[in-house]
Amino acid sequence: MKPVAWMAAASGAAWILVTALLGDRVNPEAAWGIAGPLTSAIVSWVAYVRANQAAPERLTRVMITAFALKLMFFSVYVTAAMRVLHLRAAPFVVSFTSAFIALHAMEAFSLRRLVMGVMRSPSSERR
Repeated sequence: MKPVAWMAAASGAAWILVTALLGDRVNPEAAWGIAGPLTSAIVSWVAYVRANQAAPERLTRVMITAFALKLMFFSVYVTAAMRVLHLRAAPFVVSFTSAFIALHAMEAFSLRRLVMGVMRSPSSERR
């Protein structure tokens, strides 16, 4: 579960940096903009690892299901952020988009390592 720790640490560091540089001009929007993508990335990563451990051939199906669930989650999340929490659009959209891209890139690289670890042959591991 190292990727989860890296995602959380990177998100926390990004929020601290943005808060230190811009302060109240971007908060609480920056925090909410990071929280949604972080939650999505952590939940999906845990699902991917569990599926890969249980039955690697099911991983693609789990990823497709996660994609559909993320579409629904982000639709509700962004709508709630704008209409219920009344967050300012510009700082929220910038932090949300940045966190979304960064965290899903981290998830993609971690997923590649996870899948490549399964594909290694026993003979290559002895070297």
